[in-house]
Amino acid sequence: MAQYRLIAEWEPQAAVMLTWPHAATDWEPLLEAVTQLYTELAWHICRFSSVLIAAPGSIHADIIQRLVERGVPRHKVQLYAVASDDTWARDHGPLSVKCGDRSQLLDFQFNGWGGKFDASQDNAISKALAKGGAFNVPLESIDFVLEGGAIETDGEGTLMTTRSCLLNANRNGGISQHEVETVLQRYFGVSKINWLDHGFLEGDDTDSHIDTLARLCPGQRILYVGCPDERDVHYDALAKMKQQLHEFRDANDRPYELIELPWPQAVYSANGERLPATYANFLILNGAVLAPIYQDPADALALRKIGEAFPGYEVIGIDCRVLIEQHGSLHCITMQLANLEPSTKPQTEGAF
Repeated sequence: MAQYRLIAEWEPQAAVMLTWPHAATDWEPLLEAVTQLYTELAWHICRFSSVLIAAPGSIHADIIQRLVERGVPRHKVQLYAVASDDTWARDHGPLSVKCGDRSQLLDFQFNGWGGKFDASQDNAISKALAKGGAFNVPLESIDFVLEGGAIETDGEGTLMTTRSCLLNANRNGGISQHEVETVLQRYFGVSKINWLDHGFLEGDDTDSHIDTLARLCPGQRILYVGCPDERDVHYDALAKMKQQLHEFRDANDRPYELIELPWPQAVYSANGERLPATYANFLILNGAVLAPIYQDPADALALRKIGEAFPGYEVIGIDCRVLIEQHGSLHCITMQLANLEPSTKPQTEGAF
């Protein structure tokens, strides 16, 4: 059997996938604001890559008009008619791997973060895109629940994740850590799995996805969320997380350089619920990093810290206050497609 290798996010990309918001999603009360954010995001992505958009055919004309008005190059957009429950492409989108000398996409199962939300349409998006000609490499379906936001890799044999998510009984029925590791090793080609035991964000629905807490970066670096406020409910857990990160080693037994991200001020919804604002939820592109900001005094420092971890990259802040209203941020709504060329097959209704 050919050896799989999960591709690091900073390796060359051909496109970034977005699942566009629409009125039948939970975004309906915030639809105009979030659609404006998606339009801006598509423009930034297309400066460095291409964008693949999954959306109901009924809203394609509106998407096209918005992208054209924003100046998004037409040749950099693929638009496919696909039904969706929500927009969190990081967790329902396909994962890019190498299989021997071939590129391939893996379609794991998505169950709405342990059955918290209906995800039947989202779970079918990757298959629908493949059927519609969006990909020019094979898509393999895996009978295992796994979200892209739950894992981080360096593409060189190391994977980082959290026990609270991957070992949660609401994902795969409470199978053992050994059984989970067997799946990760088989499909991602990793030999070192660093399990994080600490860290959470209030308002997070994912059971502590790693991409909200700590991120692998080139050159054996980890960007992680720190909380200096001893009065904050997150203080103890994030202090323990920092201590554990110091103990992590990569597949070659090398330690990491840790770079602490600042802690944004607490943000609350209209009904008083704390929202999961985090600077760790950034998106890596070809030569750039799109970073979430929240009109917070710590925004500038967060951008500088991300720049330290990505020397030579352009770091661009994206106002994500509307995204955290639905308990996610920038990385959560995107999925990079690595080493894939835009499909030359006929596109679906509304493509341009």
